[in-house]
Amino acid sequence: MAKKYDVIAMGELLIDFTMNGQSGQGNALFEACPGGAPCNVLALLNKMGKRTAFFGKVGKDQFGKLLRNTLDEVKIDTSHLLEEEKVNTTLAFVHTFPDGDREFSFYRNPGADMMLKEDEVDAAFLKETKIFHFGTLSMTHEGVREATKKALDIAKGSGALISFDPNLRPPLWSSLALAKEQMEYGFGFCDILKISDNEIQFVSGKEDYDEGIAYLQERYKIPLIFLTMGKEGSRAYYKGMRVERKGFSVQTIETTGAGDTFCGSCLNYILEQDFENLTEEQLGKMLTFANAAAALVTTRKGAIKAMPEKEEVWKLLESSAE
Repeated sequence: MAKKYDVIAMGELLIDFTMNGQSGQGNALFEACPGGAPCNVLALLNKMGKRTAFFGKVGKDQFGKLLRNTLDEVKIDTSHLLEEEKVNTTLAFVHTFPDGDREFSFYRNPGADMMLKEDEVDAAFLKETKIFHFGTLSMTHEGVREATKKALDIAKGSGALISFDPNLRPPLWSSLALAKEQMEYGFGFCDILKISDNEIQFVSGKEDYDEGIAYLQERYKIPLIFLTMGKEGSRAYYKGMRVERKGFSVQTIETTGAGDTFCGSCLNYILEQDFENLTEEQLGKMLTFANAAAALVTTRKGAIKAMPEKEEVWKLLESSAE
């Protein structure tokens, strides 16, 4: 039976306040950008013509309204975007350094996204997806953690591929030991893992990326692992193959959403191929396209509304090939 959605994602939805110059009085100006890794992934997938839905919670406030309107605008299904009466929408302030790297300050103690409860998980909805995508930000606190685990059980049980991006944000955890424990829970569940260079070092304790990936493969038997290395590019590890593609050189403004854009591009490719029988050539094409899409998003502010069109990615690929 055909599934209604290509990808359902669960997790945090928040406002990223990003630096945007100074006022006449010399005060820092911040722009309210809709954000949150899961919806960044979905926004890219929608640009590629896929059907997506989000499961999560925002506050019953002006920011919650802004986020719902934004998802509606980019055509992400919001039928399971819930509203929390008592707790406000989660906020993050992003400080961007000259090289485009970022530092986060979160207003989430509590935030609406972490108020999701187990009894709010809709089994019929989750059974309607080909891929279920999640991260660890919906596992930082007990209630939302139980909801995430229940959603995972339902999605996995209905035959969906499970996609996991740990998206480690140390300030949001009571301890890094708990963060590692929840990351390991995700590793045990996923078919597709997207992990960054610093995350693989954190979780494996190994400096060398290949050694870190081998450690994960040995322990968790994850079929497909993507490693992102910032502007250096990315790697895919699949059935004994290791494929690497270089990054693209662009005028980076900030790196918000780059990893999510990469992840969404890879999921888009997987939806169009046979996941059980990917070739080295296909993995290379997937990485090249995903690297290009991720590079493009770093040339713009924000993420959900900054996702590139397919044509823009092809244009960058063509100009780089010349």
